[in-house]
Amino acid sequence: MDEVDVAIVGAGAAGLMAAICGARQAEDTASRCRVLALDGAARIGAKILIAGGGRCNVTHDVVTAEDFNGTSRNTIARILRTFDVAATVGFFDSLGVPLKREETGKLFPVTNSARTVLEALTGAVHPAGIRCSARVQGIRRKDGHFILETTGEPVRARRVVLASGGRSVPQTGSDGGGYELARSLGHSVTATFPGLVPLLVQPGHWATRLSGVRAEVELTLRSSSGKTIRRERGSILFTHFGVSGPLVLDMSRHWIAEGSPSAGLTMNFLPGMDFPSVDKWIVREAKKRPRAALSTLLQSRLAERLVSALVSAASIDPATHCGRLDREVRRRLAHTL
Repeated sequence: MDEVDVAIVGAGAAGLMAAICGARQAEDTASRCRVLALDGAARIGAKILIAGGGRCNVTHDVVTAEDFNGTSRNTIARILRTFDVAATVGFFDSLGVPLKREETGKLFPVTNSARTVLEALTGAVHPAGIRCSARVQGIRRKDGHFILETTGEPVRARRVVLASGGRSVPQTGSDGGGYELARSLGHSVTATFPGLVPLLVQPGHWATRLSGVRAEVELTLRSSSGKTIRRERGSILFTHFGVSGPLVLDMSRHWIAEGSPSAGLTMNFLPGMDFPSVDKWIVREAKKRPRAALSTLLQSRLAERLVSALVSAASIDPATHCGRLDREVRRRLAHTL
């Protein structure tokens, strides 16, 4: 049986960080400490490699407790203060991974490659500190230590760190198995719900015909009473089942947390404009170019396929001359946009 000081269940982003920090802390105290990260995958880091569209958005330039769902804002704030954005940037810079800030505030490696991040993290862990194809199936206490039963050799450890992920991407190992390990040791587990997920639409919805189209939009989440809960602007991606992309993923947890079927989510395809300003824009452009086709006007701001779908959804002929739009049709178009 292997004997270690610290056994880490999971060798993803959190597990690798724990292994690195554990080893560094031992060096600072001049103590001998063997740290071992155990992972069920044959190759680690699958979730790191798909993060940020394969570029891995490491963090954000502004991170606050309000950005997280948790039982205590004060607890989250205290954790964030121990390793803030500046410390994160400095940490990765020390590993040879400088970060860059993009317009959204997200920080990516300058290489634009998630593999750069993965290789830096694994390279900072002692070669003997990671064991693949060793899924932890159970943990029990014995004689003041923990015994970890794995698909390989069992491991005896003085301390255990659970870094096994949630339920986000089961095929990468985040299948919720860590929750059962926590329960088996007497911990309570907070009920989970999906977050950072795409939005689904009914089969046959016009949005499903736009698969592959990207757009810059504004999403607004409103309560059943009409109160604005959240408003965000960013990039979306239409898919064969609905809508995805960074903005939708960020908004999804607020949508789900609201929990009311009567809450509303609206998408503005002309961000920064409201209904009156969109209506005035159409009137102004119609006066300038009365003989221009409606589709031509809209394609000056939106993708051709998106224009076709929106005009169809508004039940308007795209060939209609801008100067022939009556008030009712124009307002219907503005509402659709």
